[in-house]
Amino acid sequence: MALLRGGTVQDHVALAEIELCGELIIAASAAEDRLSLESIDRVLRVAESRAESARE
Repeated sequence: MALLRGGTVQDHVALAEIELCGELIIAASAAEDRLSLESIDRVLRVAESRAESARE
């Protein structure tokens, strides 16, 4: 965690999770019906994450 001015703490993992949740909420609100598992994976960039893990 990085300390910012004013003594606040910034948790990069938590911020990334909040961003992904926001993207998921936006996708769900724009959809006419429930999101499919494939749509959720696309919004959460699951394939990109798996590809990154495979390279490591």
